[in-house]
Amino acid sequence: QVQLVESGGGLVQAGGSLRLSCAASGRTGSSYLMGWFRQAPGKEREFVAQINWGGGITSYASSVKGRFTISRDNAKNTVYLQMNSLKPEDTAVYLCAAKVLFASTWTNWGQGTQVTVSS
Repeated sequence: QVQLVESGGGLVQAGGSLRLSCAASGRTGSSYLMGWFRQAPGKEREFVAQINWGGGITSYASSVKGRFTISRDNAKNTVYLQMNSLKPEDTAVYLCAAKVLFASTWTNWGQGTQVTVSS
């Protein structure tokens, strides 16, 4: 099992930046994908970004590509989401997730951290 704890959310003005952290414990390693999702009020949860724990291969949602960067620090078992040029529509609860490579569903979730972008 993988336990995930997010931190780093907050209130920021449009155009500003935030960095989210996701501390992972338990069974992690190169066999896992780590991801960030977000859910705004009244909307479905949506994919934001993911990274291969072992190789650092990344992918992004088109809505955040070029503004957000996902990275990981294997020594600290932590995944980051650097968010730049934030927009009011980025306001959501951001959740960290993990799954075994090639699994069809994300199986482990953090509790989420609130990001609010004011206009």
